[in-house]
Amino acid sequence: MNLSVVRRPRRLSPLLATLAVSAAAATTLALPASASAAPASAAAVDCASGDVCFWTGFNFTGSKCSWSVADPDWQSGAIKCSWAATTNVKSVWNAGTGSYSGVAFYANTNYNSRIGCTRQQQGGNLAGTYKVRSHQWITGNCG
Repeated sequence: MNLSVVRRPRRLSPLLATLAVSAAAATTLALPASASAAPASAAAVDCASGDVCFWTGFNFTGSKCSWSVADPDWQSGAIKCSWAATTNVKSVWNAGTGSYSGVAFYANTNYNSRIGCTRQQQGGNLAGTYKVRSHQWITGNCG
């Protein structure tokens, strides 16, 4: 006598299925769409040629401060950035045209505590929570 065994497909328990769907949803929602978008070209960004521009919002939105020269103190320098003391920088664009490699930006005045650098004709969203106090064009490593 020959008996055949029929196997049923295994099902995930309801708890495991719920956890899998929840994890997928959380992963999808964890990264806001605005954090990953970037402009197609320098023409898509409102930053004058030769300037470096910083914004309070992702994707070059919100309030903007811009400079064509280095600034050792955003709050008391020649150009004051009104929101710098209380609001994080969320995006930056370097529209520089000189021979510098990029613009380095710092958490403190007088170019102390470097927190980032953006190469010329590049920019994007910042991943951290940075209150910038000074910046300068550099010829060294910007990376």
